[in-house]
Amino acid sequence: MSLQALSADGQTITYTDRRRWLWSLSLFWPLMPAISCWLAASSGQMVWFWGTLIVWYCLVPVVDHLLPTDKSNPPEEVVPQLEADRYYRVLTYLTVPIHYFTLIYTAYVVGTQNLPWHAVLGLALSVGVVNGLAINTGHELGHKKTTTERWLAKIVLAVVGYGHFLIEHNRGHHVDVATPIDPASAKMGQSIYGFATGEIPNAVRRAWTSEKNRLARQGRGGPWTLQNEVLQPTLMTIVLYGSLLLAFGWIMVPYLFLQALWGWFGILTSANYVEHYGLLRKKLENGRYEQCQPHHSWNSNHIMSNLILFNLQRHSDHHANATRRYQSLRSFDDLPELPSGYPLMFAIALIPPLWFALMDKRVMAWSDGDLAKLNVLPSKKERLMAQFASGYNPSA
Repeated sequence: MSLQALSADGQTITYTDRRRWLWSLSLFWPLMPAISCWLAASSGQMVWFWGTLIVWYCLVPVVDHLLPTDKSNPPEEVVPQLEADRYYRVLTYLTVPIHYFTLIYTAYVVGTQNLPWHAVLGLALSVGVVNGLAINTGHELGHKKTTTERWLAKIVLAVVGYGHFLIEHNRGHHVDVATPIDPASAKMGQSIYGFATGEIPNAVRRAWTSEKNRLARQGRGGPWTLQNEVLQPTLMTIVLYGSLLLAFGWIMVPYLFLQALWGWFGILTSANYVEHYGLLRKKLENGRYEQCQPHHSWNSNHIMSNLILFNLQRHSDHHANATRRYQSLRSFDDLPELPSGYPLMFAIALIPPLWFALMDKRVMAWSDGDLAKLNVLPSKKERLMAQFASGYNPSA
């Protein structure tokens, strides 16, 4: 399907999204743990319960590096038509019930089959990966202005118990991104584990405070009301998880806990960690920070992982233009670029010495060796100054 528009000088511009039908793979990824259950039952091989993890952390990075990165952008003249094309948003709508199906079906398998502990563990972590992708779907939907999309965002975030994300991400993270006060922007020298101890609880606290203040401003009294947009998805989660517990017994307690934990930490926290690591917005004389620009986020144009993540890895344009839909997000020249897509970067982040060895020199190269231009963990500043002060070679 080609789009046409006139340029400012009257020339006809034609654009074809070469990945148009590949975006439909977004309907397949959330089904992978359910498919792995069927494969395990058919073959008798318990390794299939780990299949989603193997694909995410091993196969996708290989495909990312086998395919050339894609820096092409849709012409601005056709963007209004591209964003009006309902095909793209219907894909995000359809993934919502698929996430529920996968959680409920895999819970049925765990609750009714006599699986060994390692199969339950593999399946729980696998569902955690795809439910982390549910947060990504909620992210795409939650930035949009329509009532339908915002409610779908709440519904899909409820599947992993992360409903507060809609509020904190939009009102908190997007305001404070790439500054020392943002708990979702990692500092240079900070491990993902130290980052998570601040990012996860502060996300909940800030979301609750934001909603409490909004409701007070509107004269609706205290926060304990169904108008509270943090409580709405939380209640959905309670009903969903409570129903699974009643249906399939106490095995659901560790199962649901593990899948939610990995959705929160293994995907969402990992994404927040890599997306702004060490990057800093300049503080102005009036005490405010400069407007967020594309260079305040790490970018990645790796094709396979961007297809899975609704172009989330074009994070630079997303933060500069938050309501822009995934199919029209752009790449820019001279951006901080990740050496791989998110799946491999998430895995590397779990090993802090490896992460620091890979990324700290890239952060320093981006700032031309000036730590003052970076968001640095205060307790590590002296060590980093000593490490990079002399003999620093950005190309090394």
